[in-house]
Amino acid sequence: MTQESTMKPFAVGDIFAGTTLLNNPEDDHAGPGRIIQYDSELNEKGVLWTEGTTHLVGGLKFGPDGNLWAFDSNAHCVLRISPDGNQLPQIKFADRSFSHCNFAPDGTVLMGEHLVGDGSGFPKFMGELADMGTTLTKLKGEDVFGYGHIFRFTLDGELIKEYENETHGGMTSFLGCTTASLAADGKTLVYSSETGPRVMQYDVEADKQLPDLVTLTPESRQMVLVAKHRPDGTLLMFKAVSRTDFVLVHITAEGEELRTYEVPGPGWAILEPSLDDGVILIGNFFTGTLAKFDLESGQITAQAEVGVERSLAGIAQYPG
Repeated sequence: MTQESTMKPFAVGDIFAGTTLLNNPEDDHAGPGRIIQYDSELNEKGVLWTEGTTHLVGGLKFGPDGNLWAFDSNAHCVLRISPDGNQLPQIKFADRSFSHCNFAPDGTVLMGEHLVGDGSGFPKFMGELADMGTTLTKLKGEDVFGYGHIFRFTLDGELIKEYENETHGGMTSFLGCTTASLAADGKTLVYSSETGPRVMQYDVEADKQLPDLVTLTPESRQMVLVAKHRPDGTLLMFKAVSRTDFVLVHITAEGEELRTYEVPGPGWAILEPSLDDGVILIGNFFTGTLAKFDLESGQITAQAEVGVERSLAGIAQYPG
């Protein structure tokens, strides 16, 4: 595959997908970083091959600076792509496994540390550590991947605060703050440890852990993948109810279920609001399907295939 960047200047409504070309037989999360650009109807327009990345590129989000932000948590790399379609010089925020961000009303950026622990709790088989499939990066001078903390920075990389929030670890034990969504109050961060049973909350103004928004019982064997706010303050959440059955759940700001949607098959782990309030953008990590989902009808109305399984790790739409 020719690795020539063809990304166009951004147009309002353009949809972007982080979808790394996984071509390393020794590491199933490694390969050339790639962000595909689509128009608002999911017709492909161009591609950007990222510089400085080694593994999955995801966590896409547009900032108040107009730039598209993205992350490689394994390379400890924060990317910014300008509206003219070019990657900007990297800012080294910290040697941490950041995988997403939220922009606070005060002009700062809140980043979540993707990894936690040292992997010792990873499921074992026959007394041996199971193959993770990828090599995770430990912190410099420490024997851990991370602490799963939330960090606040200025947009140019100055550390303001590290928050000692709780995490769960997920089914692998090493997943920290893997996705987060900032409430309209600008202080309540709703976040999860992917494949764990909790949707957690942290008050970044008062610097304190809040009660969980959602806690699934161990008996249910269900898992949370991601939860994100809608413009009206409610949230949408992807949940695995079994290995083969995932659902999209609409919940109130207090965590009460409003509606549950069926989705086609397992693997749905990415969701983002779109410019159309009645439509959301969703992504299937297993298959590489990127889709527009109508919340009224409960149906997929358009979709595209990124062409690589287990690489779709972020979606964002350009607001202009």
